[in-house]
Amino acid sequence: MRYERIAAGTFLARPNRFIAHVELDGRIETVHVKNTGRCRELLTPGARVYLAEGTNPARKTRYDLVAVEKGARLVNMDSQAPNAAALEWLRAGALFPAGTEIRPEFTYGDSRFDIAAFTPELALLEVKGVTLERDGVVLFPDAPTVRGAKHLRHLGAYAAAGGQAYILFVIQMEGVAYFAPNEETDPAFAAALRDASAAGAHILAYDCRVTPDSMTVNRPVEIRL
Repeated sequence: MRYERIAAGTFLARPNRFIAHVELDGRIETVHVKNTGRCRELLTPGARVYLAEGTNPARKTRYDLVAVEKGARLVNMDSQAPNAAALEWLRAGALFPAGTEIRPEFTYGDSRFDIAAFTPELALLEVKGVTLERDGVVLFPDAPTVRGAKHLRHLGAYAAAGGQAYILFVIQMEGVAYFAPNEETDPAFAAALRDASAAGAHILAYDCRVTPDSMTVNRPVEIRL
């Protein structure tokens, strides 16, 4: 997953979930934040950030904020990047046999899942991007997600009925110790994840190689439920 045009700047402030002020080439630029999560530990004043220039001249902001340096670690924080990177990874032959049809945004029952794979049996996948890191441990979610827990319950039921169900946590950084559900922030999501695993859903976590202009699914990460 690659961005076409990247510029580096300095984060100043985030007045709301959707925009940030960034110092870029000596001027203050208002940019779109491609992640509506809290990201408080990432977007700190003075942090070096990376902006992807948009292609639509009619848009209100010229740039999207897509990555940030957290100490020595580069974190992609674009909420659309995990699905794009997961699709590339799966279509390259990961997880399922080569030639498997991979389809994004698949509706099954009353839920829409991020990815479906036809193996030929139907496999349903939900992708979760992970940006919250504490002392090498990565956690999801960083804010309560009722919708996320609902998807886990549906995937658990699908697995219990004999279907192939996957929850893929795409960790938007490299070199972490392990992944765990964020029990403190969202105990309902943590419980739903454990229930889905017990029902037979596959829980996967992979880190990513991140550069200012790209993100690629990399290596599996230990999961502690």
